[in-house]
Amino acid sequence: MLLTIDIGNTSVTLGVFDGDRLTTTLRVATDTRRLADEYGLLLTGLLRQRGVEPSQLDAACICSVVPPLTVVLDEVCKNFFDLKPLTVSVGTRTGLKILYDSPRDVGTDRIVDAVAAIELYGTPAIIVDMGTATVFDGVTRDGEYLGGAIAPGVSLAAESLFLNTSQLRRVELQAPKTAIGQNTTAALQSGLVLGYVGLVTYMVEQFKNELGRDAKVIGTGGLISVVAKETKVFDEINPDLTLVGLRLIHQMNQQRANSPDNQSAKGE
Repeated sequence: MLLTIDIGNTSVTLGVFDGDRLTTTLRVATDTRRLADEYGLLLTGLLRQRGVEPSQLDAACICSVVPPLTVVLDEVCKNFFDLKPLTVSVGTRTGLKILYDSPRDVGTDRIVDAVAAIELYGTPAIIVDMGTATVFDGVTRDGEYLGGAIAPGVSLAAESLFLNTSQLRRVELQAPKTAIGQNTTAALQSGLVLGYVGLVTYMVEQFKNELGRDAKVIGTGGLISVVAKETKVFDEINPDLTLVGLRLIHQMNQQRANSPDNQSAKGE
């Protein structure tokens, strides 16, 4: 079984694959103060609760946008699962040509998502990842990562309003009955939820103008459900896109490591 780990700014998402099939997913809070032993005990307990024993895992693959936790989860894989994980980084084989001005600046989660989108849905593709940030990524017809756009995430915007104003409160992120809110809660929900629907709709339209009108629009991320139910702009919703991408990249690198040319090079 393959353990995939997506370390995000808000949460750490784990997926267990049996072959190509995703059998288990779980999510824990991102906490840079937590030590490897703490994460190890937490994750082994949660996996066992889902019926997965550490001894059943035979490989691991990590992508991370939180460098301090990359080291911690790498240590967890080694000490608790007896695995040396493949950590997706600049030198990792992904099969994806990156047209970004500085390829090193592209978050590994964005690359992993693009790899999965190409494999599952074809090209051209527009990926909308709604998490701590709302990220738009464009993949060309030739399967090249072109670039994207980054905006604050809807929950980040909501928290900023609460922390930086005197009279605005935290609200549940759900669409109000009408765009014109008749109380403060409804007004906040309108601005946050329907406002982000407008953001997503406009950005997708601009991306289609540049990539092609036939570009598939794929939604992912922990907050995608907040917006997806209020718009028809998405062709596919896949909250596990990053985990699938990690599986594909791990598979690609395993095939390369096991290729006859690579084996003969090791023997020389």
